[in-house]
Amino acid sequence: MKHRQLGRSGLSVPILCFGCNVLGWTVDEAASFRLLDKVLDSGLNFLDTADVYSRWAPGHSGGESETIIGRWMTARGNRDRIILATKVGWDMGDGKIGLKADYIARAVEDSLRRLQTDHIDLYQSHRDDPNTPQEETLAAYDKLIKSGKVRVIGASNFSAERLQSALDISNKTGLPRYESLQPEYNLAKRSVYEGALQRVCEANEVGVITFFSLAAGFLTGKYRSEADFGKSPRGQRAIPEYMNARGLRILAALDEVARETGAELAAIALAWLMAKPSVTAPIASATKPEHVDTLVAATRLELSRDQVAQLDAASA
Repeated sequence: MKHRQLGRSGLSVPILCFGCNVLGWTVDEAASFRLLDKVLDSGLNFLDTADVYSRWAPGHSGGESETIIGRWMTARGNRDRIILATKVGWDMGDGKIGLKADYIARAVEDSLRRLQTDHIDLYQSHRDDPNTPQEETLAAYDKLIKSGKVRVIGASNFSAERLQSALDISNKTGLPRYESLQPEYNLAKRSVYEGALQRVCEANEVGVITFFSLAAGFLTGKYRSEADFGKSPRGQRAIPEYMNARGLRILAALDEVARETGAELAAIALAWLMAKPSVTAPIASATKPEHVDTLVAATRLELSRDQVAQLDAASA
């Protein structure tokens, strides 16, 4: 498995990160264990989750994904093989939200307990908190890093301006800096990241781990018409956004590259992201062990310049 350095940190991570939002939501605990076994056996030891996963599901309160990962790592005794990323800041209910220092101090303990570990490799601000000074948030992370509970920090869902501001504060004060950004970025949605946000990341050597890398499954090619929306819970929520002339043009380009390479559409869409110089590792998920093979195939697929250009043009 190829690795890349995450930002300026000492973390060397696989070129694909496994997204764990499905654990405890669309995949039960027993199936999650089998899935994670296959993921780790395949060399994909970079796992991304969040304290809030999967609060949106009926009867869930958040922490389900972290809890399953913790039970799995304990059962397998493999914590030392895992690069573990989780997040704080999204609304957990009962006033548990944001990036104030006292809340981060409580939330990290909750995550560590659920994950059954004494440290988190990458702890991320899940969303910007404009009501809290960034110095306060970074100082809270500084304490966690010095105590050994967190190794590296990252950000998710930040604007270019706010990310640059945080980086400037870190540079000026010596507080830890965000070594990674987690933006929404894929062939079907490029505007969120490309432009100002990309320039900030490139200029400051911030690692980029993209979420919705397969556009909620649209880029797998299994959604071709409105009749397909019911194929998954995520499909019903997200796919209608992409089912338009541009989306169909992207699928046609993926189909063409698939004919040339023999690869699956999902692997091609992920390889396109990996071919972008500023992207460290796209995040992608799976619900069945056999789907992990597609993720591994993506890490081995090298698209030609012409193929990347073809996909660029179709998704412009």
